[in-house]
Amino acid sequence: MPHAAVGAVTVHYERAGDGLAVVLVPGLGGDHRLWHHQVPALAERFDVIAVDNRGAGQSAMPDEPYTIAMFADDLSGLLDALGIASVHLVGASMGGFIAQEFALRHPDRLGRLVLCCTSPGGSRSVPIPQEAVEVLVQRTGDPRTDLLRSVELMTTEAYRAACPDAIEAHIAWRLAHPQPLYAYHRQLSAAAAHDAADRLRAIRAQTLVCHGTGDRIVPSANAALLAGGIPHARLHLFEGSSHLFFWEQAAEFNRLVIEFLVEDDPKGR
Repeated sequence: MPHAAVGAVTVHYERAGDGLAVVLVPGLGGDHRLWHHQVPALAERFDVIAVDNRGAGQSAMPDEPYTIAMFADDLSGLLDALGIASVHLVGASMGGFIAQEFALRHPDRLGRLVLCCTSPGGSRSVPIPQEAVEVLVQRTGDPRTDLLRSVELMTTEAYRAACPDAIEAHIAWRLAHPQPLYAYHRQLSAAAAHDAADRLRAIRAQTLVCHGTGDRIVPSANAALLAGGIPHARLHLFEGSSHLFFWEQAAEFNRLVIEFLVEDDPKGR
């Protein structure tokens, strides 16, 4: 299993393909498998690196305060360990917070930026609905029950009906790679403290903002806030899709991302 020493922690990652590097960053509680619909398609054109954030998956899980800046610096340290100067970055939900912070803290290491189902954070973002807050904060103590509650919130009923095997495979993976409760709350606290609203205009990277209009966790109005705050950012909404729109409309999302990342590249990479 590939791990890299990054400061005092180890960061797990999966890697596939060849070409310019694209790093995929998961959200709260998630790991590299969040991107299993994206990795094969992107790996046809790019060197794809899907990471586990500290506190989740197979990365180190120190019981200490986490911050979004810390996650962003972990990514920079991973690039150092892998000998990579710069990357394109795709982040979802809390991974979108991390991607924003990386863009601000390490601008010279970033090519293009894709932000999915995320927000600027802070008091000026459109808040998470109360029903979602309850699911995110109140853990039952039974991992399968908690995962089922989360999946129900993150996906549409139509997707769950059409793809029950995919849902079960996701739950089985998460049960086999559990996140300790303390680590979940460390990540949750970091996400709750994120606020980049006043700093978005400093992001220099060309940016694509994507969101599902049926997102029941991060309201899609946040996508407009991001696209309006980041200079020259583009916005694409996936009609009727949920928080995990990149599962539900994977082919369209993958095509859109590849076109965005290779645009204006004379080699068409």
